[in-house]
Amino acid sequence: MKFAKVVFWVAGIWGVVVIAPLYFIFDLIGKRDPPVITHPEFYYGFVGCALAWQIAFLFVGRDPVRFRPMMIPSMVEKFTYCTAVIVLVIQGKTNQRDLVFAATDLTLGVLFVAAFMKTKDSGSGKGNANL
Repeated sequence: MKFAKVVFWVAGIWGVVVIAPLYFIFDLIGKRDPPVITHPEFYYGFVGCALAWQIAFLFVGRDPVRFRPMMIPSMVEKFTYCTAVIVLVIQGKTNQRDLVFAATDLTLGVLFVAAFMKTKDSGSGKGNANL
């Protein structure tokens, strides 16, 4: 269970550190990596949704046994993002520099799978005692 706690806490903290600043660099992205973003509602919607997932990771890290079912959509979140970035790079629709973030999410996704597997026999309900 300690492994799962560490993995999800690291993922949540890392995500907050990387995603929260996106709220403040909307215009900078268009200047540094044209074209400019033409649908800010999608951009801010993505940022808000991604930030919410980081908070979910912190909840899972607090009590992996109790929140084990949330590990499954957490894996989906990581694997869909990295898959999308890889496909977009192959299609030439995004910058190859974005592969760094795809690799980070792929790594975290694999660690989420490992955490899920390591906590599968721990479902005795003992995790609820600390709430």
